[in-house]
Amino acid sequence: MITFLEGKLDNKQLARIEMNVGGVGYEVLIPLSSYDQLPLQGKNCRILIYHHITDASQKLFGFCTEEEREMFRRLLTISGVGPKLAVSALSGLPVRELKNALINGDIKRISSISGIGKKTAERIVVELRDKFDQGEQLDAFATNDATPGDNRLRDAALALTALGQKPDDATKMITGIAKKLTPDMTVEDLIRLALTK
Repeated sequence: MITFLEGKLDNKQLARIEMNVGGVGYEVLIPLSSYDQLPLQGKNCRILIYHHITDASQKLFGFCTEEEREMFRRLLTISGVGPKLAVSALSGLPVRELKNALINGDIKRISSISGIGKKTAERIVVELRDKFDQGEQLDAFATNDATPGDNRLRDAALALTALGQKPDDATKMITGIAKKLTPDMTVEDLIRLALTK
């Protein structure tokens, strides 16, 4: 089983790349999320691989981060979701946004991805929603509006847990106030807001 490839990026297109590894060319299918992180064509690169084997064919799917590959694997566990649809999901939404939509049951957001209808989106949410651990649920609070490295929501949820709240309750409390987050709010402000809601 191939887990990664390291070599020269010979050809780079939106949905596929060709890697030259020791004189052997590999075709690798990739989502847009990985394409954006690739080096220039002709440069060396390392890409994580999911080796998909069926009776009819073998295909290599490539990812720049372990987070992308893990989400791809999770999507493949769902009945009716194959590699093509999983790549489409990762191309339609960044991993953090997709994870956030799954955790919050945002069917509308997931069904906005090309190739995913409402029924498929509902199935994906039902089957994956509870498969994320507490840390992933807390990390999903970081939205695109937050500046990179802004962990105030996650820190507030962890603090609520330390104060005696059950992890699921702390997550729900912080989810309820996440939209009220402003740049000047501190973790303490968020905890007070969650406790008084």
